[in-house]
Amino acid sequence: MKGKIKNYILFLGLLITAIISCKSKSNNNYSGAELQNFCVQQLTDVIVYDINNPPVAGRMYAYSNLAFYEALRSMNSGYESLLPKLKGFSSINQTDTSLKIDYPFSAGIAFMKVAEALVFSKDSILKSRSLLIENFSHLETEIQTASIAWGEKVAAVVLERASKDGYKITRGMPKFSVLKETGIWQQTPPDYEEAIEPNWRYIKPMLLDSAAQFKPVRPPAFSMQPNSLYYKEVNELLTMSKTLTEEQKTIARYWDDNPFVSEHKGHLTYANKKTTPVGHWMGITAILANQSKKSEVEVAKTYALTSLAIFDGFISTWEEKFTSKTVRPITVIRENLESEWNPYLQTPPFPEYTSGHSVISAAAATVLSEAYGKNTSFNDTTELKYLGMKRSFPSIKAAANEVSMSRMYGGIHYRAAIENGQKQGEQIGSYYNTVFLPNDTGN
Repeated sequence: MKGKIKNYILFLGLLITAIISCKSKSNNNYSGAELQNFCVQQLTDVIVYDINNPPVAGRMYAYSNLAFYEALRSMNSGYESLLPKLKGFSSINQTDTSLKIDYPFSAGIAFMKVAEALVFSKDSILKSRSLLIENFSHLETEIQTASIAWGEKVAAVVLERASKDGYKITRGMPKFSVLKETGIWQQTPPDYEEAIEPNWRYIKPMLLDSAAQFKPVRPPAFSMQPNSLYYKEVNELLTMSKTLTEEQKTIARYWDDNPFVSEHKGHLTYANKKTTPVGHWMGITAILANQSKKSEVEVAKTYALTSLAIFDGFISTWEEKFTSKTVRPITVIRENLESEWNPYLQTPPFPEYTSGHSVISAAAATVLSEAYGKNTSFNDTTELKYLGMKRSFPSIKAAANEVSMSRMYGGIHYRAAIENGQKQGEQIGSYYNTVFLPNDTGN
């Protein structure tokens, strides 16, 4: 009798251990949007570490998120490929439908494969890929093999397009020639850096017919005559810079998202690394996904469309920046009004019109509002990691509106650049919604 009791206790102990083990292993697996949130965060960490500029970062997110969606969508027959409506992609055919594939695993593999090809710190992405594989180690070997093969096949199609989008060609194009012309962009203090990505407008858009498809109205003509529109905008910005409230300063800092802010103390110069504007909107996308009831495929589609709209937004605004070549406020004010004036934020090294933050934020917010609802409120905790700050918004558009005004509070953009930049971004976002989200109500 004692032996039976002893055996029963031993069996019960083994059963409990097995259950705990299974639960532990299950808890290591990502579910729903968690997997893509993990992948995007790993890419964000590498982008911050490598100090990639915003347009380059936008390219990385766009291709990686697109690969994730294209590898995942086959788990639900109701989701079509985005590639036929985009520019320059080959089709992806899953030839052997008898193979057992874990599509979330494939999606993670596709994301990591594309990210690895595009980033500088490849070892970091490879480590993330190893973590991903470890989390799916419970799969049968046959399923693991088939899933990895499908993810890599999708990644190959996406990377083929990336190799032909003009990025490599722009690396060898001439730098922006800075000429001392009135009203034309000049290098700005404190570092007087060369213009970033002057040839980005030659990158092949994803959906737009051309970089100039949603060209904004002309910026106000340079004139320091007191009755001119340009002078009024300069004076408005200068006056605002002297009367900033603490709330306005907080907003400016919160949305700065300058990946490399240099600090000067005596002869020493050091830098603070932060996320890019794209990384911030990817963080918001994750927050919205987590608080929604959307499926992982729906979430993946939203990630893809948001990052694609941002990608085209950068091409569109860079086309305008290096066409109009508008001079920055710090140059105009120091040369004409106050020689020692400084903006609240450090001025980015490229022309002023239109505001890139305004364009890509409006594009992202327009897509996200259609996907998650125009009246969706959220708490943005993206900057807790970098600034120890968070903010709450009654809607996604309200956040984008605050982004735009933050650039004026920061003293780096005039009103025309932010307002016309918003319109430019909204047009791009609406175009994406028309093509890819025609049946979504946005309610």
